[in-house]
Amino acid sequence: MSALSALIEAELASPAPPAVVELAQALADPERDAAVLYYGSTLRTGDLSGILDFYRLTRRPHRRGVHGLVERLLWPEVSYHEVETSAGRLRAKVATLPLATFHKAAAGRTLDTTIWARFVQPTQLVWSADADAAAEAARAVEEAVVTACRYAAALGPESGPAEAYWLALFRKTYAAEFRMETTNRADTVIAAGAERYAAVLPAAWAAGGVAFERAVEGLRPAKRGLPGWTLPNLMGKPLNVARILKAAFTFDGAARYAAYKVERHTGIEIAVTPFRERHPFLAAPGAWLELQKRRREMARAGALKGK
Repeated sequence: MSALSALIEAELASPAPPAVVELAQALADPERDAAVLYYGSTLRTGDLSGILDFYRLTRRPHRRGVHGLVERLLWPEVSYHEVETSAGRLRAKVATLPLATFHKAAAGRTLDTTIWARFVQPTQLVWSADADAAAEAARAVEEAVVTACRYAAALGPESGPAEAYWLALFRKTYAAEFRMETTNRADTVIAAGAERYAAVLPAAWAAGGVAFERAVEGLRPAKRGLPGWTLPNLMGKPLNVARILKAAFTFDGAARYAAYKVERHTGIEIAVTPFRERHPFLAAPGAWLELQKRRREMARAGALKGK
């Protein structure tokens, strides 16, 4: 077993909070799913009061017809869930796609950056159908780490500390995608696990065939044979916009997700009616008008109280 394989397997097997495991078990479909991965900001911070991020990796595509074609071209399928656990109600945003597609993207065999840029970060395997599925998911995550680190070598300086390569990688990928976070988010991601990232980089270079030297100023990777950045950079935002447009019609639980986000950020509760649940895109203008009305009412109430 390589140093990278040992590191990734230990990380995937690290114990998640019991409530997170309960949530993953509730989300998984044993007949359809291969594995469930937990990742993102709540894993880094341990704060379960927000929305937890999961990837459900299925054994095969599950939709047919036009929707199935869209799923194969613009994965993943996205859904929002609220589940009662021993720690209270937890909220989850779930991305679902076939394990084979996940593995292909993780290995850098697509122009998409989202899989390897996310799963080079700490990840836990919180549910699997069997040992074979767990092993395949682990291989895919390891591929994501190798792919990301090869791009880090390409995008980073000629030589420098490990942090310089990670900052270059995350700032470039955040900028390439259509995301709410700024490129400064890269600093936060790295700061949460600086020692971990310093250990991963040389191990992944060794596993990915990137020759490097240890110099006084840090690491010096050979630049020959590294992946190009032009096409992934050009395709990042168009792919993200296409997925956002698709999600407007296919995001399962979009109305509840939006209502939760609005209440969390404004303190205003927006009712999720059956119509809004079934047709979130069509209902969005009405929900927005209701939000503006409630804001005006709160402002008037605050002004009267001030008098």
